[in-house]
Amino acid sequence: MKKERKAVFIRHVAFEGPGILSTILTSMGFSQSIVDACDGGLSAQDPGDLLVVLGGPIGAYEEREYPFLLDEMKLIERSLKNGVPVIGICLGSQLAARVLGARVYPGKAKEIGWGEVVLSKEGLLSPLGCDGGINGVKVLHWHGDTFDLPEQATRLAETTLTPNQAFSLGNSLLALQFHLEATSGDLEKWFVGHSFEISKTEGVSVGDLRNQTALYAKKCEKAGEAVFRNFLARAGLSGE
Repeated sequence: MKKERKAVFIRHVAFEGPGILSTILTSMGFSQSIVDACDGGLSAQDPGDLLVVLGGPIGAYEEREYPFLLDEMKLIERSLKNGVPVIGICLGSQLAARVLGARVYPGKAKEIGWGEVVLSKEGLLSPLGCDGGINGVKVLHWHGDTFDLPEQATRLAETTLTPNQAFSLGNSLLALQFHLEATSGDLEKWFVGHSFEISKTEGVSVGDLRNQTALYAKKCEKAGEAVFRNFLARAGLSGE
């Protein structure tokens, strides 16, 4: 009898969930569980067959205020050492960068809204560029922090404001500053949950974000599905 595969999502705020990743993994026969990082106990958490570390509105360097970040980084490190594939999104990518020895710090400005990233030569050959990936597609940016590229990682994408938008570590880690998982429906919850940040960020408004979402979200969801399926196949999790 074939063993059921399990995906574990580490969540930081309730309204930033798995999005399209849950639908993809359900279609692939994965069981799934969501673990709230702030509940603690992550150092002993079973990462399953796939660990996904989601985004959140705190800094990856704020372990004094949020001690669970230390255990979360231990979980990411243990997963990678044990050959468990990891997807890090926004805060998740920043935590992965720290695990790999890179510095995480406030960027030049907040990057909130929809826009394209420029794929590197390696990025074009990665899941981001293959099989109808995100080349030429507007993706959702929602971050104020950035990171240096880890020494052993491969840079996949950039924007003018943020040189390190995505990186990989072989076929075992995909780290994205931007959001490919969120659906247009999900973002209505983000507009409420991030209302204070939106109101304090010059040039950003709920109305503009909603209008951009109506224009770009569906195409991004389709591209995001191709990216995630491609990564899962390369990581040996496609089941084919």
